[in-house]
Amino acid sequence: MFEQLQDRFSGIFKTIRGHGKISESNIRDAIRDIRRSLLEADVNFKVARDFVNRVSEKAKGGKVLTSVTPGQQFIKILQDEMADFLGKTAEELQFSNSGITVIVLAGLQGSGKTTTCAKLAHFLKTKRRKNPWLIAADLQRPAAIKQLKILGDQISVPVYTESGLDPVSIVKSGLASAKASKADTVIIDTAGRLHVDQELMTQLQNIVSVTSPHEVLYVADGMTGQDAVNSSKAFSKAIEVSGIVLTKMDGDSRGGAALSVRHITGKPIKFIGTGEKIDDLEVLHPDRLAQRILGLGDIVSLVEKAQETVDLKEAEKLQKRLIENSFTLEDFQVQLKQLKKMGSVSQLLSMIPGAGKLKMDVSDQQLKWVEAIINSMTPEERRNPGILNGSRRKRVARGSGRSTFEVNQLLKQFVQMKKMMKSMGRLKKMKLPLGL
Repeated sequence: MFEQLQDRFSGIFKTIRGHGKISESNIRDAIRDIRRSLLEADVNFKVARDFVNRVSEKAKGGKVLTSVTPGQQFIKILQDEMADFLGKTAEELQFSNSGITVIVLAGLQGSGKTTTCAKLAHFLKTKRRKNPWLIAADLQRPAAIKQLKILGDQISVPVYTESGLDPVSIVKSGLASAKASKADTVIIDTAGRLHVDQELMTQLQNIVSVTSPHEVLYVADGMTGQDAVNSSKAFSKAIEVSGIVLTKMDGDSRGGAALSVRHITGKPIKFIGTGEKIDDLEVLHPDRLAQRILGLGDIVSLVEKAQETVDLKEAEKLQKRLIENSFTLEDFQVQLKQLKKMGSVSQLLSMIPGAGKLKMDVSDQQLKWVEAIINSMTPEERRNPGILNGSRRKRVARGSGRSTFEVNQLLKQFVQMKKMMKSMGRLKKMKLPLGL
């Protein structure tokens, strides 16, 4: 996510830090590079212009030019302005004080709207302790109803469906059923189109009229860049959009939509979709996202992910094993499962300051291969890798579909890690991070 912008900003920061003193000429060169980077990332040209003008105005102040660490001060100005463009602070969903909260999701076909409905329901159920219901009102795409039912079953959230030609009637019946079942939150999946048209807007306006929703979220495909910004603007003119969800931000999105949509539409980005898994939906924190875009990491979000997914009892047991040098491949297998729950490797690395510069050759696919190799071992081999002789290693390689070289490489790396942990275990006062 935002790899292109991160690479460009890393180069700009390296240059600006290299100057012992920052002059107006240095700032002018940096501003020019920033403008070019933003435009290449498909940021709206008006947004790019406004952004660099604001950064330039603050950077040319005497405070920066005479600062003891002018390079750091310039980066701080850039970070603050980017967070400001993204919305300053996170904007949570608005819930009803009494009765059912109604959330309508709108968007063009192919934006990931139906999947986002299920992701949002899962988020509300697991992280906000709500009792959500889903209403399938997308009659434009026949597969949408089936898709929503499948996703609803996966997260154990009821999905109201009904055959008919009038989505407004279906929504009314769905709301009545949700109230009777004591649901406190209803999420409505509406129809999409390949483009903005009057029929689509009229249908949305009718649904909004009969439901009086607390939130109308526009779902935009983050990979479409300027198209996402333009369609968001069109929808917000036709209906009262309260917020935006940017999807597919884990793909080859250049980041232009995220930086542009808030400034152009005036509507907050409330969530971003960061993957295909049902829990790959994040509340947008402008300050944290600004840090990630600039390649400065996001330790707070990383810690939050760890707290949500790591089993503390299991982590304490693993910590004890590491200190006692009794860590086995079975323990390593548990660690891999914990890591997979936290998200993709690329996402996690993007949250660690400076990790992008390391160009680590680690991918989710490689972790799957490692897991396959360990799974192909017997319980005894996992507990005591020393018994893995040549014939056993060939059998593990065949069972996992990997090469013997890869099996040998994994075992060699495991031995090296054990040696490192043994030396660390001698440091009696050392406190290891839980589960890591």
